[in-house]
Amino acid sequence: MMRLPLAVIALTVIYILALNSLDPWDILVGALVSTGLVLLFRRSPTNGQALPVRGLVRSLLRFIPFAGAVAWSVVVGTWQVALAVLDPSSRVQPGLVAVPIEDRTPLGIVVSALAATLSPGSVVLDIDREAGVMLFHVLDARDPDAFRRTQQDFYDRYQRHVF
Repeated sequence: MMRLPLAVIALTVIYILALNSLDPWDILVGALVSTGLVLLFRRSPTNGQALPVRGLVRSLLRFIPFAGAVAWSVVVGTWQVALAVLDPSSRVQPGLVAVPIEDRTPLGIVVSALAATLSPGSVVLDIDREAGVMLFHVLDARDPDAFRRTQQDFYDRYQRHVF
């Protein structure tokens, strides 16, 4: 039963951090919005079961390399886009690449799409669950298999253990 108040508090803190304000009215609005969201979306992704503490701690510890890998991906993507823009002779060929969803959970699909989109040079255009693919527009689609391998490697190495 303690789960709902903790969710309200966590969401309110996120709201306050997003606003960067400790004004009492902002805190009150954040608490009201958070309460409404928690009541509206009371279904739990764990079907009402408490998360095991050991699993939660393990996921939090594995989030650090995941966040580092996302940050590194942003740096590499920024460098690649800068080179493509600044070098008129670059041979990039923008295009669409379908990446298989494979065994990703619904949350895993969203996190994969977000992590890939944060990096300049790729953006998710569509997620087709029926076809089992995420459709990306990438700066350089000359080797779509390499892009697919990169996405799957990132998922297997960093993301799978966190989400």
